[in-house]
Amino acid sequence: MFACGKHVAPGTGDRVRESGTRESGALESGTLESEEVLVDEAVGYDNLSGELIRLTRLLERAYARYSAQSGDGVERAAYLLLVHLVKHGPRRLSSLAEAVHSDVSTVSRQVTQLVQLGLVARQPDPSDGRASMLAATGDGVRTYERKRARRTRHFAELLEDWPTQDWQRLHELVTRFNDDFERYHRTPRARGAETAEMPDGNPR
Repeated sequence: MFACGKHVAPGTGDRVRESGTRESGALESGTLESEEVLVDEAVGYDNLSGELIRLTRLLERAYARYSAQSGDGVERAAYLLLVHLVKHGPRRLSSLAEAVHSDVSTVSRQVTQLVQLGLVARQPDPSDGRASMLAATGDGVRTYERKRARRTRHFAELLEDWPTQDWQRLHELVTRFNDDFERYHRTPRARGAETAEMPDGNPR
């Protein structure tokens, strides 16, 4: 057989075409497998985000029921400020707002509620007499401890049928997720506005 002025052994062209067909088929198969993996991952991430949204709603409803029963008048967002002050000590308003990733005006309103309830007090800033610090009061610390004990008791009842290693592993994974979630939304990155938004509350 002759092609382009060169002698080609009989059957060589067929083998070349067959080899090329096999390679093309292998590449196509690999592409399809990669696409299937991407689809499976997308479905998995969608299912995971749906469960996290479901968990968020369950927690919100549980806290709403608890607030109605306790009648202490502490909003959830304000309570998170109290928790931060108990755990980390006195803070300036601006520093507290930064720590909880909120704006100063919103935190100021929530702090006012805590001050009116006697859970937080303003005190002079020793490093700057013109500024003030926010600190948890004795009542604030006791409120935090009471709520924490109640929460711990509920989780102990909820997970009583779980093997210890299971809920400990859950704790490790949730901690890792929370750290990455916080870092993801705190760190500026070049991405579209839609990916920078918090997860929505659409039904899943």
